[in-house]
Amino acid sequence: MRRTLTVILILLFAISQAKALIVEIDIKGEINQGTVELVKQGFDLAEREKAQAVLIVLDTPGGLLSSTKEIVSMIMNSEVPVITYVPKGAFSASAGTIILLAGHISAMANGTCLGSATPVGLSEEEKNKTINYVASYLESIAEARGKPKEIVRKFVTEGLSLTAREAYEKGVIDVLADSREELFEKVNGWKVNVNGKVIKLHLKGERIVKVSNSLKSEIEGLLSNPIVVFLLLLVGIYALIIGFSTPGIGLEVFGIVCLILALFGLHAINFDYLGLVLIIIGAILLFLELFTPTHGILAVASIVFIVIGSVMLVKEPLMPKDFYRSFLYLVAGMSLGMASFMSYAVIKIFQTRKMKVRVGEVVGEVGEIIEFSNGNGFVKVRGEIWRCKSDEELKKGDEVFIVRREGLTLWVKRKS
Repeated sequence: MRRTLTVILILLFAISQAKALIVEIDIKGEINQGTVELVKQGFDLAEREKAQAVLIVLDTPGGLLSSTKEIVSMIMNSEVPVITYVPKGAFSASAGTIILLAGHISAMANGTCLGSATPVGLSEEEKNKTINYVASYLESIAEARGKPKEIVRKFVTEGLSLTAREAYEKGVIDVLADSREELFEKVNGWKVNVNGKVIKLHLKGERIVKVSNSLKSEIEGLLSNPIVVFLLLLVGIYALIIGFSTPGIGLEVFGIVCLILALFGLHAINFDYLGLVLIIIGAILLFLELFTPTHGILAVASIVFIVIGSVMLVKEPLMPKDFYRSFLYLVAGMSLGMASFMSYAVIKIFQTRKMKVRVGEVVGEVGEIIEFSNGNGFVKVRGEIWRCKSDEELKKGDEVFIVRREGLTLWVKRKS
């Protein structure tokens, strides 16, 4: 009996000395699908290891609305208490403000700020609708967390920003803490309502486990970047056109892969359907230029449609203002340059394809006008480069002639 009592006392002492597990998730930079995957990994770990709390550390200017809503949904439905925190030297604006207020406990360090969640990058009509939607969405979060709705609404409708001290005094956040240690000390013993269950926080002697970006989160973050999505879309369209114009090279396969990746990105971001339609019309006009003798008129129209469509493509209301300033010039410049170059390249390829090449025509000597290796290479016909193949080994100095033609591919044979 005495031995059993001793074992029980030892176990109780060990449990009392065990450190509380806290899973830390750092959200830095723009919020996208990569961020969603990172947060999901953190919550999975917290539930699996029965963590005392999840700590979400914020330093973000904003991000994708759909990704923000997914993160907020995970926080609101979490079975583990969530503490959101803006540390020293960081700030939380736009989408970051929404995530900060969604935590069961929201905290900030002195010298930091939050707010300014007014939608940007939209027309006046779209802006008014989006402001009402985002404001109502933020109010619902504030109501669930017992925050002042009238102040929270102003983050969206008036672009209100507050310092950490102001936010604390107005009841927008719960705690002021200049370090994680101070934060855990202040909230230790707090009771929070987690989906109807009251949970008391035991954070003394905390043990923090940080969640790192996985390969999946890195890839998803890259593919949901609006600029990357735009590039994949444009490259995919042009690769398809060139691939179908010059069968056998394999560019059409590359184009399809790019378009599939672009569709994944478009699924993650809010985009303007009219912008996408204009880009597609531009691609169709370029394709028609290949078969209609308009002397470049359709090609010029294609460039105009693609540039306008590219500028209109992204409609993300919670991205930072600086993003739209740089995005506008970057996308306009890149789409103009790429559309012009690719239009010229496609037209030249088609002009080459229209050349009349006679079967049996002597091309010249290998080494002078042909690059050849392992039965494949390129041959120059009247100043134009053609892809060529041969069923026999060729040597430098061999004179060859054309056996047959398939698109831009010539089959050549050594002249005996």
